[in-house]
Amino acid sequence: MKKSSLWVMAGLSAALLTQPAFADRGFTLELGQSSESELTYRAGLEFDFGKPIWQSDTGAVVLDGYWDAGLTYWDGIDAFSASLAPMFQFNFPRAMNDVTPFVEAGIGAALFSKTDLAHGADIGSAFQFEDRIGLGMRFASGSELGVRYYHYSNASLKQPNQGINKTALYYRVNF
Repeated sequence: MKKSSLWVMAGLSAALLTQPAFADRGFTLELGQSSESELTYRAGLEFDFGKPIWQSDTGAVVLDGYWDAGLTYWDGIDAFSASLAPMFQFNFPRAMNDVTPFVEAGIGAALFSKTDLAHGADIGSAFQFEDRIGLGMRFASGSELGVRYYHYSNASLKQPNQGINKTALYYRVNF
């Protein structure tokens, strides 16, 4: 890993952590790899919708949501993307030791600093739709550990529309 990558992530983390009052859900750090074999580093803030969208009669199964705002550094191509997505999270009944498993999905928007990516990929425009799915587990402390799959595409609003994917492991710290 390049020293510049470490400095970028340290700077992102410091900048985002100085505003914890705005993130009622928490702060997320993520490490991933793109379909172009580039490492990605993401820092994000999450904001609850405020109330559950749906819950079972017993309250054990809940569908809720949150806003996720993040900044991703794409190592190797020296690019950034900023994103905002509403996320919907389906929480299952608690498992052993107060661990709550969940699945999540959302579609948002991202702005890229470059459109010509590594290995000849051209995403066509700085604006991209960000589709994502994930699964994970929430601990009694409120922190989460999970994996996410992302797909970025401009939905053929501009050609070319090669798109890019990434898979990432993340950890969320609850404030």
